[in-house]
Amino acid sequence: MEYDIFQLQYALDTFYFLVCGALVMWMAAGFAMLEAGLVRSKNTVEILTKNVTLFAVACIMYMVVGYSIMYGGDIFLSTITGSGAMEGGEENATYAPSADFFFQVVFVATAMSIVSGAVAERMKLFAFLAFAVVMTGFIYPMEGSWTWGGNPVFGMYTLGDLGFLDFAGSGIVHMAGAAAALAGVILVGARKGKYGPNGEVNAIPGANLPLATLGTFILWLGWFGFNGGSVLATASVDSANAVAVVFMNTNLAAAGGCIGALIVAKLLFGKADLTMALNGCLAGLVAITAGPDTPSALQATIFGALGGLLVVFSITTLDKLKIDDPVGAISVHGVVGLLGLLLVPVTNDGASFSGQIIGALTIFGWVFGASMITFFVIKMVMGLRVSEEEEYEGADLSECGMEAYPEFAAAK
Repeated sequence: MEYDIFQLQYALDTFYFLVCGALVMWMAAGFAMLEAGLVRSKNTVEILTKNVTLFAVACIMYMVVGYSIMYGGDIFLSTITGSGAMEGGEENATYAPSADFFFQVVFVATAMSIVSGAVAERMKLFAFLAFAVVMTGFIYPMEGSWTWGGNPVFGMYTLGDLGFLDFAGSGIVHMAGAAAALAGVILVGARKGKYGPNGEVNAIPGANLPLATLGTFILWLGWFGFNGGSVLATASVDSANAVAVVFMNTNLAAAGGCIGALIVAKLLFGKADLTMALNGCLAGLVAITAGPDTPSALQATIFGALGGLLVVFSITTLDKLKIDDPVGAISVHGVVGLLGLLLVPVTNDGASFSGQIIGALTIFGWVFGASMITFFVIKMVMGLRVSEEEEYEGADLSECGMEAYPEFAAAK
């Protein structure tokens, strides 16, 4: 009887893990639609090509080398079977290890997707993909090994022992992706015409706001798998209740972020700015990701609203600093990712502010430094940026040889 119960629990938890992984995979579509909507039409094909290909690169690199760095397992030439867990070295998990691998690999792709939007419209496609190989195969798995993998940072200290907690990845995934994006943006430079000679900031509107809105809703949906799947189980009363709380708090944080960003945008600009509202939704989701399991419903809403407030000020500040991020990825995932980490100790006494700060500094320092070196090497070898003429014509033609909307092109 006990064996039959274990069999059922194993099947249910594995199925739940796989469904959540599929939801996180669907976030790739969300990033693709969001970024395609927020860039100019002449760069649409290139940004879509990036998003499709980076997902494939992430899956292959994590299989070949990334997983073994992060968790110490060997899956390159083997089929994973049995009930041993891969995440955090646990041995009593009630789900298939291959399901856990699938769940982990879509997280890697999510971190890499954050980079693509920030460097949009001026980075060479294959330079970006070269970076994706290093990011997904080495840079992300290394910091993941220090956090979810539980290994000491360069053999010196263990973040978990210092009181660092990141339930689903505000820092481990989102801030890490933003740190890599920041390094790329600094080295590739701003888009032509974004900043005037006297320091003025020129708006470069996206081509398709309905598409960007669709992308945001897809990401909102996928986030239930992102956070909900991180409970790691659902086939018991306790785990089912935990999943329900995480889903509830994830949804409310997104709602709070949307309203917070919309109100601030109205106060600052006098208008209801859709792009700020969209980024507010995502900021609320990032803010709750580090600890969606412990806040009350009201606290989750407030945390999300704080993320929505912060992201508006962050986007405008980065523009003043001439850090050109077409989709606001650095603000949404980096600045608010840090906020998410710092909010965890408010409702979870298992985390400490000092541990969260040390963990954030470790993640950001490693990913930013390693990414800066990687981007610099790529720049020396093959160049990072398209030519000024190619940027003017659009990366679609120069990098992909086609247009996203050819029927709307001017007659030649």
